[in-house]
Amino acid sequence: MIRTLVGVLGAISTLFPDKIVGIFEKLAIANPSEGTVRGWVRPAVRSEGVLIAAISLFNGRAYTWLMNLTGLFGAIVLLFPDLYRRFATAFLYERPESIEWNERFKSAVRAIGALYVFLAAKTYRERHNDT
Repeated sequence: MIRTLVGVLGAISTLFPDKIVGIFEKLAIANPSEGTVRGWVRPAVRSEGVLIAAISLFNGRAYTWLMNLTGLFGAIVLLFPDLYRRFATAFLYERPESIEWNERFKSAVRAIGALYVFLAAKTYRERHNDT
């Protein structure tokens, strides 16, 4: 079930990277018109989507690695949302100093982190119950 959901999300990112970036900016950034996303971001979203969708087709080491990485990222985002926001701003935007985050998005970042940790833990538990 989780693998299917992850695969569908990967496919959506592959097909609609501009929409994904637009939705993210609308929800996360207080002044989205002030910032310019770096040129490589949309192709990277698409590439990540292709990789996630492909990995999700198989339940092997690559999928295990993907879910472990998802859990690690989720834990970092859950525990350090401000660090995530600072890193994301510097990494994704050409003029990071012009970006203002929606303050309520901090709770959303934590919720996303908790969801990622939950999904990784559930996948880990399912993997170890099958052996």
